[in-house]
Amino acid sequence: MAIASTRPLVSFALPQKGAARLAAQLALAIGGTLLLTVSAKTKVMLGPVDMSMQTLAVFLIAASFGMRLGVATLLLYMAEGAMGYPVFQATPEKGIGLAYMLGSTGGYLAGFVVMAAIVGWAADRGWDRSIVKFFGAVLTAEIVMMAMGFGWLAMLIGADKAWQFGVMPFIVPDLIKVALAAAIVPAVWSVLPKRR
Repeated sequence: MAIASTRPLVSFALPQKGAARLAAQLALAIGGTLLLTVSAKTKVMLGPVDMSMQTLAVFLIAASFGMRLGVATLLLYMAEGAMGYPVFQATPEKGIGLAYMLGSTGGYLAGFVVMAAIVGWAADRGWDRSIVKFFGAVLTAEIVMMAMGFGWLAMLIGADKAWQFGVMPFIVPDLIKVALAAAIVPAVWSVLPKRR
């Protein structure tokens, strides 16, 4: 059986149809939300910024799962947060549920869903096999997510402060994560056995 060039990584491990496929997809989505939670709580100090690994996790989930399952995973994660589970970076210390989601990070959280859609769309089209194409897709997704976060934060605290505190400190850390994702996923594809 030939590997279709437009299938995301995870599709090769899924049952082809029926209840087994649905159960596997549900398990992957739940596992993805666990990875997102762990990545949100994992911090790496880079200068004055404590950088979470969450955007990298979103990139990798979307690339591996494809657009539909990737977006579904992010929506499940948001639903968990809305229900009050401490899945986000600063919960429960700074509030839980919808109150947290409508706070200063609300635009970034919504941006994660759009980010997953963009990266998953690119993976569904085989762009994740090329470092250059995938870097472009991941960078675009990052810019859109940051723009959404900035826009929401600017409504709350003003554009100048939103830029100073919500964008500038994260430019270098997020570019590092974009580069990591753009290198990791094509590298995985390069070591998979090629089938005709």
